[in-house]
Amino acid sequence: MPKPYPREFREDVVDVARNREPGQTIKQIAADFGIAESCLRNWMHQADVDDGGKPDTTQKESRENRELKKRVRLLEQENEVLRRTAAYLSQANLPKMIYPLVRELAVDGIPVTVTCRVLKIARQPYYRWLARPVTTAELAAAYRANALFDAHKDDPEFGYRFLLDEAREAGEPMAQRTAWRICSGLGWWSEFGKPKRGKTKKPGPPVHDDLCAVVDDKGRTRHEFTADAPNELWLTDITEHRTGEGKLYLCAVKDVYSNRIIGYSIDSRMKSRLAVAALNNAVARRGDVAGCIVHSDRGSQFRSRKFVHALNRHTMVGSMGRVGAAGDNAAMESFFALLQKNVLDRRSWSTREELRIAIVTWIERTYHRRRRQDALGRLTPIEYETIMTTPATQAA
Repeated sequence: MPKPYPREFREDVVDVARNREPGQTIKQIAADFGIAESCLRNWMHQADVDDGGKPDTTQKESRENRELKKRVRLLEQENEVLRRTAAYLSQANLPKMIYPLVRELAVDGIPVTVTCRVLKIARQPYYRWLARPVTTAELAAAYRANALFDAHKDDPEFGYRFLLDEAREAGEPMAQRTAWRICSGLGWWSEFGKPKRGKTKKPGPPVHDDLCAVVDDKGRTRHEFTADAPNELWLTDITEHRTGEGKLYLCAVKDVYSNRIIGYSIDSRMKSRLAVAALNNAVARRGDVAGCIVHSDRGSQFRSRKFVHALNRHTMVGSMGRVGAAGDNAAMESFFALLQKNVLDRRSWSTREELRIAIVTWIERTYHRRRRQDALGRLTPIEYETIMTTPATQAA
């Protein structure tokens, strides 16, 4: 079953169809964007319903219904957890751990996440217990830590010596060195103790290696942007342009194999979610992208944790050029130069929406399907992919 088109792409196509020029048909617009006419008409119908123009169930209502059903199912699961927990704790021969109850509920279809949230316990210790039963020594250490934690929670100004006395009174005696080790490892210090030193902010993710750089015979570094098949090497970057309402930012993802823009995202703010959305849109249209190299500059959006997590989630490999070296991503810069000359600088743009429609129309209609490129044998990116790839590997 083919994957659905990204929501941002659907909205852009509907906007283009609604603002089409006189004489331009829906069928022609659908062909320009590479979709079926019936598909575009369904999108337009749903958009009219969402805008209140036609009577039907809107996407918002459908989404709310799904959320309500999900919430009802979650509440039923939470009630079942509370009921089973009350029965479990009321047993005469009470076990010392509640993890067996979590396992029983999981067998009966209650997710571990729901059970742990209701009972306010962490999941990782449960999974560790499930993989390896807790020894007597570990259980004793856990009871000691719980006693120290309860004492620290009641009196945050107590140091570990006072916490030790409180734990002893609670029935968990231990050596002073043991109490210090537990409190030190978990960071349970007196509020009047020494202030924390050093930076508290965690460092950002490391910069990826430059996988597109090669060294010639003279020791000079240059970049080769070539690919023998789709989804081997992608390029991405962000450009901006001013409008009467403020700046508009475009993040595009380009497949080096055919020079096709396989994903993009347009927004009024240049945050990490802009790059993540463009990457997710590209993956949604391409399908199997495991092992694909994604090359970019060293912008903060591409170094963000969200973008790195997105790469790892799709099993992709990151690559980055040097700082301040536009030539390290020259193939992507050339596309932005074409966009600047053919769209951005052609006129003044009063609104962001006006410029957005112009950008997506030029990419999908002109650049993909009408602009022939020498590097592709005077073929357009769509024609090149259609001729050079088999139907089974063609992108949606």
